[in-house]
Amino acid sequence: MTVVQQILYTRRPERWWALAEVLGFTTPFAPAPEWGEFHADGVLAVHHATPEHAPGAVDVHLLVEDVNAAASTLSSFDVERGSMEGVGEMLTVRAASGVAISVSAGSAARSGDVSVQPIWFQQDLAEPRAILEALGLRAGIASDRGGWVELHAEAGRVGLHSGDPGIGLSFETREDLDALAQRLRDAGFDASVVDEAFARTIRIPDPDGGAEIWINGVQEDLHGYHRES
Repeated sequence: MTVVQQILYTRRPERWWALAEVLGFTTPFAPAPEWGEFHADGVLAVHHATPEHAPGAVDVHLLVEDVNAAASTLSSFDVERGSMEGVGEMLTVRAASGVAISVSAGSAARSGDVSVQPIWFQQDLAEPRAILEALGLRAGIASDRGGWVELHAEAGRVGLHSGDPGIGLSFETREDLDALAQRLRDAGFDASVVDEAFARTIRIPDPDGGAEIWINGVQEDLHGYHRES
């Protein structure tokens, strides 16, 4: 089993805790300003900003059953093995673009209508796709022109998008968007619903003042796209 954990760095953790609750995440333990975990379809981790991770920065971390098995499947990639206090043994996988993701042992049950969907940006999508598929993710919807593919884990997903290298934050929800947007507004978030070419999406301001947060609806219109599985 592979679980996607989207790690968000912030100076306003309490605001993110409130957002996570409205979106439908639940927390297995009381969050602290330094770290909080919120579970649904995948895990949202809220981490205090650091000198190395500015507010709004996002990391992709994958939880797997067996780190040794993961290391074996990643043997053809640039992998660094180490450990972290409180986490244990950890792998860091670095793409040629410089984007890195991390892997450690762990699990989380899938639940709820909201999914984490961090976006991995780089020009060559074949490499990150191969890395994620080696870790057990499988392709879902992809664009016909090759600039987008979503990969599903047993809990959570990762989107691959052509662009400048980096990791971006996003979510997908199976809930009615208008109802969710109203609930967000009732909780003090300035939520608007926008029609995109691929699906409707909710946009809300970033509590740290960065780029808007996107909460995408489920894509039903496949014009220009196809399902790979």
